[in-house]
Amino acid sequence: MIVPFRIEVDPMERLLLVNFESDPDETYVGMEPQVFDDAVHGSGHLVIGWRQDGRVDVYHQPGLRLTPDRYDITGKGLAHMVERQFAAATYEVDDFGVQAHYEFTDIHDRAVVIRINERNPRTRKPFGLLAPMGSVAEAPSALPLVLLHDFYFVRRKHTAVEVSIEGRQHRLDELPIPMDFTRMLFTRYSPRPVIATLNPAFDGVLEPSIVQPFQAEVRVGDCNLMLDWQGGSPAIRCMTRNDGVHPIVVRFHEPFPDLGSLAESANVTGEFAIEGHPSTGRIAGRYTVDKANGQTAIVMIPTAGWKPHPTKLSLRFLYTVARVFRRWPATYQWSAILEETEGGACSMRSGWRRIP
Repeated sequence: MIVPFRIEVDPMERLLLVNFESDPDETYVGMEPQVFDDAVHGSGHLVIGWRQDGRVDVYHQPGLRLTPDRYDITGKGLAHMVERQFAAATYEVDDFGVQAHYEFTDIHDRAVVIRINERNPRTRKPFGLLAPMGSVAEAPSALPLVLLHDFYFVRRKHTAVEVSIEGRQHRLDELPIPMDFTRMLFTRYSPRPVIATLNPAFDGVLEPSIVQPFQAEVRVGDCNLMLDWQGGSPAIRCMTRNDGVHPIVVRFHEPFPDLGSLAESANVTGEFAIEGHPSTGRIAGRYTVDKANGQTAIVMIPTAGWKPHPTKLSLRFLYTVARVFRRWPATYQWSAILEETEGGACSMRSGWRRIP
């Protein structure tokens, strides 16, 4: 069988998003420290500088191995990637909240300081979230799935904050409504993020996967596929990618058909859902498969957007007022064209685009 889908996972230990859009720098409106410790990236820290023009600058320690292409779905894309020796680079989440300290120089040779010490004795009440990281991407190469577990905001009370660029202090944005009866900064964090992409753009040959008759489960690449058998042909009921934190699952209803057994002029429609941990909700949409003139065309659109799982009234209000949280996946469309090649393989050209 031919499997046209991929889920890629980009390991990350922790992330922190610090916004100062209401008191911006001449270049930056926010900073985003990230921590890595894995076989793909190595061990170390980086800080994303979110620019006023929507693009990003990435400052990273020498020990990290990074691919610039992965940042084309971050904001409006990568402006600069710069290796830096950080004078300070620490970030942990403990029982009191965020403890972070970063110092480095930016592309204009200005000193950047980020210091957050949260000492709030009240128990944190975190939740799960799909971050709207793909909401401003203009030419995405994949559907970004940034699932933030144990997500929470930095509390104003009992917190010491310093964010400065070349000595100028910047006032951090605040969450407009209280949460858990507490005033919050808009600075937010996750000590257990899952960073994944669905169906990165592809142009090449898909090798067929070997499936035994009536086999219920098969391993394809890094994913496990659960199969239904329809008239002697396998159809994909769900696809699961385990990442070490929480698995990501794509479910199909109707099951996605075996492309090799489709008849000429076949048309198949169905629904799909993308799920992680229940706290992060799910993305839902529709797919179509059409075969004509020896070509098979697939289209997937997350038409229903993100369906959150709010656990508190303040989150229901936030998701209602800030529609970008729920709406942005519905503006993504994946299209693929497959043609049979010799030996039972298929060539595929696929990609994503934004739609109204």
